[in-house]
Amino acid sequence: MPEHRYQTRLQWTGNTGAGTSHYTAYTRNHEISAPSKLAPIPGSSDPHFRGDGTRYNPEELLLASLSACHMLSYLHRCAVNGIVVTAYEDQADATMVETPGGGGHFTGVVLHPDVTIAPGSDPAIALQLHDEAARLCFIASSVRFPVTHQPKIAVG
Repeated sequence: MPEHRYQTRLQWTGNTGAGTSHYTAYTRNHEISAPSKLAPIPGSSDPHFRGDGTRYNPEELLLASLSACHMLSYLHRCAVNGIVVTAYEDQADATMVETPGGGGHFTGVVLHPDVTIAPGSDPAIALQLHDEAARLCFIASSVRFPVTHQPKIAVG
């Protein structure tokens, strides 16, 4: 089977002069980049964990990855099945719980795809293709918590 490799670069930008000499002596700011990308993604931790709320945190990036992977799988399935998608938006939700000792884990993700298809496309098939997209999504197949979807299909 084909194997694919990916590379990213993470650079911590939160050294305020004292390094990690104390838990409050540094920021959690960092930048995520990858070869040939236009711009880095500004990252931090969740504000609950002393992060900068104006930057993306790892939990949001995981949720965004799941949402984007589902969308890309879905658009492909629509294209090869004669469904013309004219708009797609998702308001995804995730739940994470903290565990004793400072850890935690996601307990589930719910995607809420809001899809508009062209007149003449079959809404029933468009709805069913979400199930196929869920099975094909590389990211969802790689996590150990449930990723579900609650799509809406509109013809317009």
